[in-house]
Amino acid sequence: MSDFAMINCCLILGACLLSSQAVWSQRVRVEPEVTAYPNGSVNLRCQFTNSGTTKLTQVSWMFERTEGDRQNIAVFHPLYGASFPNKDFERRVSFTQGTLENPSIKIDKLRMDDAGRYICEYATYPSGNEQGWTTLIMLAKPKNSASAIPVRAGSSEVVVASCEAAQGKPEATISWITTIAGRYNHTSVPERDGTVTVKSEYRMIPTPAENGKEITCVVNQRTQTEPRAFPLKLVVEYPPTVTIEGYDYNWYMGRTDAVLTCQADANPAPTEVTWKVSSGQLPPSVRVDHYRLLVRKVDETVNTTFVCEVKNSLGSGKKELAATVIESTEDPSSAGVVAGAILGSFLALVLVGALVAVLVMRSRRHQHGYSGDGEQGAYGNKTRLFGGKKASKNGAGANNNGPIYTYRESEPGALAEKCNEFPRMTGSTPTAHDILLSGDLNEAERRKFDALNDSLEDEEEDERYDRFSGLPPSYQIHRHEDDCTPYLDDDMESQRDGSIISRTAIYV
Repeated sequence: MSDFAMINCCLILGACLLSSQAVWSQRVRVEPEVTAYPNGSVNLRCQFTNSGTTKLTQVSWMFERTEGDRQNIAVFHPLYGASFPNKDFERRVSFTQGTLENPSIKIDKLRMDDAGRYICEYATYPSGNEQGWTTLIMLAKPKNSASAIPVRAGSSEVVVASCEAAQGKPEATISWITTIAGRYNHTSVPERDGTVTVKSEYRMIPTPAENGKEITCVVNQRTQTEPRAFPLKLVVEYPPTVTIEGYDYNWYMGRTDAVLTCQADANPAPTEVTWKVSSGQLPPSVRVDHYRLLVRKVDETVNTTFVCEVKNSLGSGKKELAATVIESTEDPSSAGVVAGAILGSFLALVLVGALVAVLVMRSRRHQHGYSGDGEQGAYGNKTRLFGGKKASKNGAGANNNGPIYTYRESEPGALAEKCNEFPRMTGSTPTAHDILLSGDLNEAERRKFDALNDSLEDEEEDERYDRFSGLPPSYQIHRHEDDCTPYLDDDMESQRDGSIISRTAIYV
């Protein structure tokens, strides 16, 4: 069926149902439904098709606001012209072409109560009257609004936000988007002009924590191309909650940078902030700067309890802080500098000590080892063998703990190591003191050692140990391992100058 097909045409047994006044004919083409807005205009089209031998005599437009209540608003006759008998449509309705074949009309300055059924009816011969109708739907864009309702914190459920879509047609729908626990309800109120006002309220138990939380109202309606969203922030009012910040428990005598800050959480905003002490007047060493309390110098007068009181239009709140002054003769801020100086001095001393130790060790090495020109130090062959110039009577040199060498009469000029005559002890090693006490030589043996010592002084002092083995057999030292086993168990010894030498080795 075309766009101009007549609506509500009921066909029974292939024929149209006829009324006593008109035939609902498919030959009268109209639009089934049109929409319009208040203060606008609308065209209602009507056309008679396939008239054939049917003679068109007149066309009329009738308005039916309610079922059965019809009013003529426009009539066109080919001889008498156009007529507009209804005063409600006077000067608002007109024919667009003014012919029987196309008697379309235009209605201007539309009102909401213009909504209804508009019937285009032809008077024909010999068929009688034929008609078709168009339903005019008046749309109204709603007046949307949303607001957060200021409430006071409490324990009862109250309305915290409201959303409204007023005078809309058709009726709008409202929804809420939020993470806040609560519930909402809707109310619809029909208006006299046919529009509908929809209102929704969001309810919850308000607490200070909900102040400033977001909630969004969303309005959907036919006339809108997309849903309208209205983001809101809840307004929960409450008296001040006060805290004091800045106290670090380090108020020492003489400190000059101590500050206390009074923090207040309140809605509406605080109108008055007061600093005081529990004992009465503020100490003379402090100064108040609105929310801050500045301590110019910490002394015994600030060893007290400070009180900050904040007020707003709903009430007041306060907080106390007990400050304790610490006895201190030194500014902790300089303690780090002093500690750094001490640590630096200690490190410098350690470095100097290490340098001195290195120099001393090198000096001792030059004194007791080989010098740069190849000369022997204190532990040359003669010193080790015969004790040098300061040899003791037993031939052990300055070191009384060294091996004791004897001269054998049976082998003239031959040296033999004499085992120290310390008592043998099972499971223990003889000490140097035992060796010293057991190393006494008789007078004849000592003289023979002295003579041999004088003969060896003429030898070259840079002679190595590997060359010492080339001496005549009479001057070679004969070791008796079996007799000296207890002594060899403790071979190395520490000297008074810090060096470590072997008791049995021969130093050249």
